[in-house]
Amino acid sequence: MDPTTLWLVIAVVAIVVIAAAFVTMSRRRSARLRQRFGTEYDHAVHTEKNVRRAEAALEARAKRVEALHIRPLVPEDAARFDATWRAIQARFVDDPKGAVSEADRLVGEVMTARGYPLGEFEQRVADISVDHPDVVINYRAAREIALQHSRGQASTEDLRQGMVHYRALFRDLLETTEPRESRREAARDADVAREAAERRR
Repeated sequence: MDPTTLWLVIAVVAIVVIAAAFVTMSRRRSARLRQRFGTEYDHAVHTEKNVRRAEAALEARAKRVEALHIRPLVPEDAARFDATWRAIQARFVDDPKGAVSEADRLVGEVMTARGYPLGEFEQRVADISVDHPDVVINYRAAREIALQHSRGQASTEDLRQGMVHYRALFRDLLETTEPRESRREAARDADVAREAAERRR
């Protein structure tokens, strides 16, 4: 084999090896992000219409939240928020619209207490998705119902569904140690939220 052909073969092999390494790294990156963000990964890809842009956006979210120093609630605050939530749930029977508005406000208070900045809604969703990817869908769904309510377009059943969404998000943000039955109830809430979101697509 003459030197020119040898160098050509070496160059081709090097290109193949580099390409294979790049594909492997890309797949690992995608798998890591998909595992971390769950359904939010698919939502980001759908929104960005491009996998690389979506993955870059998700990584940027994670870096932003790392810099926020999100903290767990102290037990006293967790107990206070939990009591407030129970009162809001009880209020739903007599005042569904008021209860949904209060649920939205309470979720915002919990986020603030944990260190999340209360900017525009999409930024809040992006921040929550880093540590709570399984329930961020609840926040979007609850917010949509709240907007329908503000336009006078939400039925009582819609408002009830909104409370279910807020409850799943609230419980995840509260990060309290709950009895097994409460955890099962929260899991059912999350499943209901996913099904409702799928129906709206």
